[in-house]
Amino acid sequence: MSDQPAAPSDLLTSPLHERHVALGAKFAEFGGWSMPLEYPSGVVKEHTAVRESVGIFDVSHLGKALVSGPGAAAYVNATLTNDLGRIAPGKAQYTLCCDDETGGIVDDLIVYLHDDERVLLVPNAANTAEVVRRLAAEAPEGVTVTDQHRDHAVLAVQGTKSDEVLDAIGLPTGHDYMSFEETQFHGSTVVVCRTGYTGERGYELIAPNDVAVPLWDALMAAGEQYGILACGLGARDTLRTEMGYPLHGQDISLDVTPNQARLGWAVGWSKPQFWGRDVLLAEKERGPERVLRGLVAVGRGIPRPGMSVSLTPDVLLGEITSGTFSPTLRKGIGLALVPSFVNPEAEVGVDVRGRREIFQLVKPPFVDPSVREA
Repeated sequence: MSDQPAAPSDLLTSPLHERHVALGAKFAEFGGWSMPLEYPSGVVKEHTAVRESVGIFDVSHLGKALVSGPGAAAYVNATLTNDLGRIAPGKAQYTLCCDDETGGIVDDLIVYLHDDERVLLVPNAANTAEVVRRLAAEAPEGVTVTDQHRDHAVLAVQGTKSDEVLDAIGLPTGHDYMSFEETQFHGSTVVVCRTGYTGERGYELIAPNDVAVPLWDALMAAGEQYGILACGLGARDTLRTEMGYPLHGQDISLDVTPNQARLGWAVGWSKPQFWGRDVLLAEKERGPERVLRGLVAVGRGIPRPGMSVSLTPDVLLGEITSGTFSPTLRKGIGLALVPSFVNPEAEVGVDVRGRREIFQLVKPPFVDPSVREA
């Protein structure tokens, strides 16, 4: 049993909380929620299960917001950075909500385009209320923004055997990367999305709370023959770091722009309107003063957020924003915002507990992704 069976009263809990308690999960606060950090199997085994077979995550802390009404898609397209015109209904898109005055990133999120009048947003837990507030404040007449944060669970089935697990319980598989299908499970509509945060082939399932437990149980039973493991936020962090995926609140924030975070590919630069457009175009033209880079340890150092990064012992560049031990590479990896003048392949030093460890700057991902495989 878990040594933390009950969540503090001021934290939200997933509808699957008791399942995690029964599995012996260790819990941690994340975005105002009490969520599984790891299970007795440990972070490395959970990470490896996803890379080599299949793992299942409860990510119900992720936000859910519905923008609906005539012109809903057009309104979203006029506010968020990416261009919804690039995708068709039934597709999903990574995008950014930026501050109109500074261009800083309020949040990064996934948009699910149902049709012109129905757009589902999945922001980060801690930022859901702010994203909803900003969208609701400027919504035109007839367009409503509804926070559905606590109405739905989100399960992520990730790994090379994810198709087999979903197939076994009758859920649709095989659709294109960044697309979704609606299906029925126990009489409720479940959205099956070919998305994820691990770099592996996988799916995210958005389901009403009342079917979250039977859905979890069915997936766990179907995955048993493939060695499925329940995975916590610890493995989610090591997996996403190996992909170089940024985490809001660490690698990106209101103080970081898409240009600095090397997320310009998620900006529809030719669109006539989106929040932050003018300031971001100006920064893009002159070039950002700093950029997010990947780092790989030359030796045995393990970087952690907040550790200083230097070009020479006397020339400080910045700090590690994300850092961890890579179970796949068996060495330390990290992300850091460094001045743009620094050679993108330079060797730098990281202050690891008072020792200057040498790291190589690289372009993420740190391992080859299979997320787009057909």
